[in-house]
Amino acid sequence: MTLEQDTSKIEDSTRRRRFQRRLLSWFDGHKRDLPWRKNRDPYRVWLSEVMLQQTRVAAVTGHYQKFLQRFPSIEKLASARESSVLAAWSGLGYYRRARMLHAAAKKIVKEHGGRVPASADDLRALPGIGRYTAAAIASIAFDEAVAVVDGNVERVLQRVQGKMLAGEDLWRAAAELLSQSRPGDFNQALMELGAILCLPRQPQCLLCPVFAVCATRGDMPRPRNQTRQTKREIHYALAFRDGAVFLVKRPKTATLMPEMWELPETSVDGPRATWLTVRHSITVTDYVVRVMRSPAPKGVDGRWVRKSRIPILPLTGLTRKILRSAKII
Repeated sequence: MTLEQDTSKIEDSTRRRRFQRRLLSWFDGHKRDLPWRKNRDPYRVWLSEVMLQQTRVAAVTGHYQKFLQRFPSIEKLASARESSVLAAWSGLGYYRRARMLHAAAKKIVKEHGGRVPASADDLRALPGIGRYTAAAIASIAFDEAVAVVDGNVERVLQRVQGKMLAGEDLWRAAAELLSQSRPGDFNQALMELGAILCLPRQPQCLLCPVFAVCATRGDMPRPRNQTRQTKREIHYALAFRDGAVFLVKRPKTATLMPEMWELPETSVDGPRATWLTVRHSITVTDYVVRVMRSPAPKGVDGRWVRKSRIPILPLTGLTRKILRSAKII
């Protein structure tokens, strides 16, 4: 090793320690007061990480508390019916997460005596737990020194290093930067930085605790996103009588949201027939949803559900949005 290479390694090590120290100090004083940070119970950490996948923190907070009230332990979750789990999950979307959470709870009770596995490798053997989620649980709940990479971490790492990173290069960069003494806090701090300061647009650089060791100090030019939103219009019939709503159940073989309850789809005779309009987005599709007040459609296999029973049914997120807009729930 040359003197120049040796000096470079020392500088990198010094810069890394400086980054870790400043980031953790900032996190200790500025981290958000979130319900899943009250303790490091593995079940609660796991639940929060699954709920936060593709879902904003603000949307998760209330659902998290209610879900824990319904299923306060892995054993309670494992012994519940899937329909009850889906009902408690209703409104969060991406219902496969709830099904996998339920399946993993059963496996933990059956094969691990109700104890969440402590290593990222063992966690990845559970249904619905991928590389990121396994690393997050293992580091936060068990202090395993394993790095995480999500959208926020990716953005921070790219800006700090001043170059676009992807795939294994991102995971290597995160692992090299990771604090070995406080891996769980460091991972949360890196994600927190990306969520509240190192924003996708207009990063708050002057408030950033690691501004002095950041190579970019501002936004980076990004390749244009070629994915365009698709627009679509759909129509539903809302039949409401004597305090009950007519609902249909999606088939078990449906690709999306199997066995979830929703309003029946219908045709529409021009905008005058529309009683209520809502907007709804799923991945790359923006929906204009037109709702008609009408009797229960003939020839449709459904059932009347009283208002008092609606909260315990696994409704699609769109149906819940419609019923709330209609002031039925």
